[in-house]
Amino acid sequence: MIPLARAWRGLRWYVRELTGEARWDEYVDRCAREGVVPMSRRAFERHRADLREHDPQSRCC
Repeated sequence: MIPLARAWRGLRWYVRELTGEARWDEYVDRCAREGVVPMSRRAFERHRADLREHDPQSRCC
């Protein structure tokens, strides 16, 4: 049963990284350490979308 649990944890980690859920958790943890009130989840996602739009990492042409 341990290999199944390990596979589940790996899959869960992968999906969280892929969807960006882990970045939200990291942001909230960082705000807690620094004593800063975090922005709302909606504002956080909007900020991430704006960054991706204005600073693309790769271009096809």
